[in-house]
Amino acid sequence: MFGGGDSRPPGQPGKQTLADLIRQETAARMTEREKWAALRKARVYFQRPEEPGFLVSETAEGGPLVPVFTSLEGFARFAGACGWASTTVEDLVGLLPEGVRALVDPLGERPFLLDAATLRDTEGADGG
Repeated sequence: MFGGGDSRPPGQPGKQTLADLIRQETAARMTEREKWAALRKARVYFQRPEEPGFLVSETAEGGPLVPVFTSLEGFARFAGACGWASTTVEDLVGLLPEGVRALVDPLGERPFLLDAATLRDTEGADGG
């Protein structure tokens, strides 16, 4: 729902499905509080390292990041065949090491950074 998990059939870039239109309309009608509540429960997919934890990429400008994806298909386009894991966004930000943020859907139309402070700040701002 968030971050552009692409549900279009392969080979049809740019064409929107009815499901895409319904998701966009639903998201447009949601309050900020409803959007953040939905995001907390959203499932994300990421590459599973050999040892428990996350594969963290060091970036010059963004600091340490973990790429995560809102769809298994988006993850597969990014990482190819490999071990993977999934969890909710809320659990993800609780599990990330201090100072590490998640880059959600880095290959999508609207990638964004996510960390525990972001969820805390939005929760406090909307009274939740």
